[in-house]
Amino acid sequence: MTMRMMIAASLLLLTGCTAADTELETPKAPGETIRFTAGRCFGACPAYSLRVTPDGSGLLEPEKFTAVPGPTRFTVTPLQYRKLRASLAPYRPETGTEKRIGHNENCTRFATDMPTYAVEWTGGMPGKTTRLNFQSGCMDPRYGRLRTAIAAIPKLLEIEKMLKAPAAKK
Repeated sequence: MTMRMMIAASLLLLTGCTAADTELETPKAPGETIRFTAGRCFGACPAYSLRVTPDGSGLLEPEKFTAVPGPTRFTVTPLQYRKLRASLAPYRPETGTEKRIGHNENCTRFATDMPTYAVEWTGGMPGKTTRLNFQSGCMDPRYGRLRTAIAAIPKLLEIEKMLKAPAAKK
């Protein structure tokens, strides 16, 4: 085998592993896959995306300031899935629609440099994605419970250790 063929074969294997690591199996249990994305902020906020299925599969995909270097699988109990779904239910837009909560849209008190969060629900109705975008700098009191629900997600899913980047060595 030539060097060029060995490199091509290695790249193909790596690509296959990467694709497999970032996909969850199609859930067999009824319910929706929930995707939660924590965007970047001006600072050291963990930026990541995670998905959970009603079957209990979870996948964390780190972007910045996390403790895991790449896609990491985890499991979710049926109770954790139900609690996650219930905590987000009051803010879930109508199926197949998108709702934005942000500065100059439906928010009057706003702090800059805060992360944006996105929640997507898929699988309830084939081909229909439901999405909520929340700029967490929105400090209107009516969104206080949403901020609390979002802040509780890492603890609820028991993934806090995956999100805390190791402290810098002195």
